[in-house]
Parts: sequence; structure tokens; C-alpha cells
Amino acid sequence: MFTLPQYTAPDFNESGFEAAPSVLTSPAPGDGLLPDNFYATTIYPEYFKIENTWQLINAPRMDCAVVIRSGMPFAVEARRVRKGEAVVIGRKEDLSNGVFIHYDAFKESSSGKVQHFAFRTGKSRESSYSRDYDQLYDILRHDREHGSIVWVLGPAVAFDFDARRSMSGLIEHGYVDALFAGNALATHDLEAGLFNTGLGQDIYTKELYYNGHYHHLETINRVRGAGSIEDFVVQNGMADGIISSCVKKKVPFVLAGSIRDDGPLPGVIGNVYDAQDAMRQHIMKATTVIALATQLHTIAAGNMTPSWQKCADGRLRPVYFYTVDISEFAVGKLHDRGSLSVNSIVTNVQDFLINAARSLGVI
Repeated sequence: MFTLPQYTAPDFNESGFEAAPSVLTSPAPGDGLLPDNFYATTIYPEYFKIENTWQLINAPRMDCAVVIRSGMPFAVEARRVRKGEAVVIGRKEDLSNGVFIHYDAFKESSSGKVQHFAFRTGKSRESSYSRDYDQLYDILRHDREHGSIVWVLGPAVAFDFDARRSMSGLIEHGYVDALFAGNALATHDLEAGLFNTGLGQDIYTKELYYNGHYHHLETINRVRGAGSIEDFVVQNGMADGIISSCVKKKVPFVLAGSIRDDGPLPGVIGNVYDAQDAMRQHIMKATTVIALATQLHTIAAGNMTPSWQKCADGRLRPVYFYTVDISEFAVGKLHDRGSLSVNSIVTNVQDFLINAARSLGVI
């Protein structure tokens, strides 16, 4: 039976916490501007001493300023800070600036002695992932009932018949609470529904269709003619596929545009900051995030995902973040960008999805 690791709350009665000063703030010099020596947030639980009381940060996110509003600390993107707001300053991590970063909030004891020199401590195509898979399936079963699961998908997911069917099955069986992708994933998934192709190649036999390079453009044009993705799915009676399953199950999807997009489909968000805001609404509730074969969207989601989440009963729990890609470079990139709690799996994402769907009994 899967159980969440216990959160070890800090004891603020200890002398170090008692002796620490309250945070210092400085007014923002202008809209979207931060004062000198501003404090920037991390992915970990962070506490700020305000009027001699330690307060947990609200709306956590990495690389944000901390603004004190009504006596409470909030993580605020620099672009959202307004002139005159009280911004926390000071960059020390020894309590001397009234800030405590709880790095070991969910640390579990390890078995055996720690050995500083050892082989196979990283993640590569040679790593064993059996335990990672089993843990992930346990987490998904738990969070289907007690959390919020966000998937971040690249178009490769729609280029294979069984992978597409597997992702659809996960949506249909409640393992997806929100989906992030770009114009390409939605386009090629809908293309597969119309023509059984991805960029003109049969998603099962890999046969190349004559004039198949028109299929995605034809798909975009038809969806634009329908007025919206939702109306297109209904009008065409599309019974299978990732996007149609989202529409059927009322699972929200955020499609963030890029400079290379064809079309794009209606509903694709062209302004990157509007797309960021739309993604953030779901990430603020996420307890598990799984990113498949999309480096830029993965980093975008990772940069706004904290390592923890507050439950309805006020307890803190970890946020599980998985990134899956056949490229070792791609899965390592997120860790390098500050998402230190990410769990990376190096494998073909299509095989990963099929195994996950079978293990969870959705296909």
C-alpha cells in the first residue's frame, strides 16, 4: 500500500529560529522591477519570519520574488510585482535574514552505510528503472483519488497507434487532471483521428501516404473551420484519441504556441505569458507531473513546479515530477535548470506509455 512520506515540520521553538530576525523588505522601485538584493525563491518549502511569526510561503514557485501582502509571504513573478510593494531582501541561508529553506522536508532514511565513491549513481540508458516504474504506478493510483496529475506531452506520443491509445486510456480512466502540450501534439493527434497518420505516415504500419504531407494542414484547416477543437471533435464524432478523450472527460488542456507553428489550431495560446499563466493555474494544484519527449515544454513546466504541495487538511506533501525521454541530454536538462527533485527515465516514450497503460489496466 502506497503512503506519502511524512513531512518533517521545523521546530520553530528552537533557539536558532527564536533568535532569527524578522525579514527585511524594500519597496519595489517600479512595476515589474525589484529592489537591490531581492530574495529569489527555490523549489523547497520556505518560511519567512514576519512580525516574529514564521509563515510558509503562498503560491510557491522557483525564481520568484517574495512580496508581503496582508502580513503573508507570496511568491510573485517579477513581471507581476507592482511599484511600492514590500519585497523581501537578503540572500543568506543561515536564518540571519529571517528566511528558512526546508531542504530535507521529505527526506527518507536510507538503508545501509553511505558510500561516497560508487558506480552507477546517475541516470542513463543503462540504468535500471523497474523500481521507478513500480513507484510511479503506485503514485498514480494514489493521486488519481487524492491528488492532481498533470501530463506534459510532445508530438511523439501521437505518432504511434498504441501510444496514442494508451494515453487516451489513461485520460478515460482518470489518470489525467490536466494536459500541457503545443500545437503539434493536438494537430497530429487529430490528424491521426481523421487520417490514421502522423505527418502523413500511418501510425500503425508506418506506410507513407501519397500527399500525406497535406494531412496535418488539412486537419488544422478543418478544425479552424469548425471554430474550436471542442466543436470539431463533436461535429466529426471523433471517438478516439488524446484530445477527443480530454474533450469527452472534460479534462482541461493548455496548448502553448511556438514560433514554428502551422496554423495554429484554434485555442492555441500565442502569447507566451498568457500560456504561462494558464499552465500555472494547474501546476499550483499539481501533485504529480509527468513530461514526455518535449524538452522546452518540460523545462517550462518544471520551472513553475515546486517540490511540495499543501493538502486540503493543511499537511504538506511532495510533488512528484517525472521526465521521460530517449535522450539522456533531454532528461538531464531539467535537473540542470533547477528542478532538483525531478526523477528522470531514459526510454522511448511510446514504449513507456504502453507499459504504463497495461500496468494500470487501462488498455
